[in-house]
Amino acid sequence: MDYLAEQILRIARESNVPIVEDPPLARALYASCEVDDEIPESLFRAVARVLAYVYRLRTRARDVG
Repeated sequence: MDYLAEQILRIARESNVPIVEDPPLARALYASCEVDDEIPESLFRAVARVLAYVYRLRTRARDVG
């Protein structure tokens, strides 16, 4: 778990991908699915909030840049 998380964070940083820290959500995703699985319906709202935040960041960056 820690190794995979560190690799994901390293690649995100190298690629300038926004990082949103939400340990409870990360733990829930880790416990309920594997890489490439569909997100469980019970976590849709939490994941949607993270995605909406990232999309807002991208829009602001595009508007400023």
